[in-house]
Parts: sequence; C-alpha cells; structure tokens
Amino acid sequence: MTVKDLQTLLDYGYWANHKLFEGLRQLTPDEFTQPVAGSYGSVRNTLVHVLSAEWGWLDRCGGAKRGAALVASDYPTVSSLIDRWQEVEASVRAFLRNLQDEDLSRIVEFSFGNGQKNAMPLGELMHHAAIHGIHHRGQVALLLRLLGKAPGNFDILVYYGRP
Repeated sequence: MTVKDLQTLLDYGYWANHKLFEGLRQLTPDEFTQPVAGSYGSVRNTLVHVLSAEWGWLDRCGGAKRGAALVASDYPTVSSLIDRWQEVEASVRAFLRNLQDEDLSRIVEFSFGNGQKNAMPLGELMHHAAIHGIHHRGQVALLLRLLGKAPGNFDILVYYGRP
C-alpha cells in the first residue's frame, strides 16, 4: 500500500459521500433523526458514528485532534453534519499530503473503550477508516431507500468511469 493508494481510496469515499449528501438533503429534519433500522437506529446516528470514527482514526494516527467521540444530538440537521464532515475531509486530505510511503509502516498504538492496548501500522488504520466508511455508507443508502429517498449510485465503477 502506498500513500497514493490511500488517497485514491479516500478520494473515492469523499466523492461517494458528496453523492450521498445529495440524498441526505432530501430528508426532512424528522426523517434525518427518526428511528429507521440498523445498529445505530437513524440516518443521523449512523453518519455521526462514521464521522466520529474517521476523525478518531485520523487523531490516533497523528492528524487533527478530535477529543471525545462525537455525539449525535450535536448534529440536529443535515447541514450541521455535512459542514463538520467537510472540515474533517479537509483535515484528512492535509494529513495525507504530508505522508510519505515509509510513514505507513509506523506503528500506532490505540485502545477502545475497554482500555486494552492494540497496535497496527498507520497505513492499515487509515485503510480501515476508509473501508469502515464504505460499509456504513451502504447502510445509509438502504436507510434512505426505506425513507423513500433515492441516494443515487456511488459504486466505485461509477467513480472510475466519471468524466
């Protein structure tokens, strides 16, 4: 894996997010927060989880500091969430611009809520963050469909084939 590989994967993810944001903008405030399905219960809660995780991995790897996990109720509107996401996207992009391929093998220590220490190479953690976003973006697309909104096609083939 190279920094360019990570940039390509994250570029795809951010392109797909922007396509997904178009679907999110169709939601009423109630639809954005209402319980629908899935492990996080609503479109908002799922997306705040993804954003919090992405920012958390960036923080652990040496990028912009997040602090405590994000709280869904701090994002009452689609706009408030998109605005924050664009800030985090800019931070991730800036972080990647300053990385060299050899930085990807640097071991990063981290822990989850249980306090158990773990360690992995920075490249694998950032790769995980990108894949984690893809996983949950698919869930949000399904939630949008359940709410009667069409999120559009953000498959990577569409990304690669764009003009």
